Amino acid sequence: MRVSKFALTILAAMFALLVPAPGQAQSWPQRLVKFVVPLGPGSGVDIGARLFADRLAARWGQPVVVENRPGGDGMVAINAFLGAADDHTLLFAPTSSFTAHPFLYDQLSYDPRDFVPIARVSNTLIAMAVPASLNVASLPDLVALIRAQPGKLNWAGITGAVDLVITGFFRSANLDIVKVPYRDGVQAVNDLSEGRVQMYTAALAISRPHFQAGKVKLIAILNHERAPTVPEVPTVTEVGYPAMKFDGLVGVFAVKSMSPELRGKIAADIKAVGADQVIAERLLVTGQLLRPAGPDEFAAAVDEQRALVAAAAKGLGLKAAQ
Repeated sequence: MRVSKFALTILAAMFALLVPAPGQAQSWPQRLVKFVVPLGPGSGVDIGARLFADRLAARWGQPVVVENRPGGDGMVAINAFLGAADDHTLLFAPTSSFTAHPFLYDQLSYDPRDFVPIARVSNTLIAMAVPASLNVASLPDLVALIRAQPGKLNWAGITGAVDLVITGFFRSANLDIVKVPYRDGVQAVNDLSEGRVQMYTAALAISRPHFQAGKVKLIAILNHERAPTVPEVPTVTEVGYPAMKFDGLVGVFAVKSMSPELRGKIAADIKAVGADQVIAERLLVTGQLLRPAGPDEFAAAVDEQRALVAAAAKGLGLKAAQ
């Protein structure tokens, strides 16, 4: 069968649309780039997104805007990002926004396989705090107190990855402490400072003002390294409780259709602008450590966090959503 020259031209054009042209990553971005953030304005992640947006806009020669889409335990932002189906719309988020989702919901409104890591930006510092009035000075002290007074102490829990890890630790250690669910971290730390709950674990930025005011004590850092702003506070690993180790990861994600070449380019640009010491200093104030990393390293860190959360969920008898 003979094929017309016109038909061959159409087929060639269609093939060209399907196969990215060489150097396509070098010509990106071609228009405005959007960072979708699952937290509100003024949050540490939002501040980080805006710091990088400003510098990347100058580097890329295109506007980079931040769109805050809080709510729905991170799902509002994730669905908005995936719904755009656009390589100029990226998710700038903490991984704790989604690593626990499969174990907290019977059904998900998105498929976790539909987006992939581009670059890690920072590690959020996570601290365990107790009221200043509580007679404990360390995590071992707290554990001993819980054992001495089973069922009499309360801890503030907010649905998410950190909450699963802490709950899993209490279960595995046979510690009887009552969880008081909260939706708002600010309210949780306020109640902690007044002694209405006896323990709260969250981003250091949330508890640090109350610590500076002398209303709460910081007894441990969950990250693998100490916090430079409170270097006297040991990590959970240092005091003998590595099962609670949890690094807050913040980074940039793309839809899965983005080419590895383009992901690598964006990661390289993020790392380049992240060399600015001003960014490191600004992030540290918000309780974050600047830790830029490329797609492979970031993907490995996300997988490690997923495995940690999955192990805690399994110990609690939770099954992943299908």
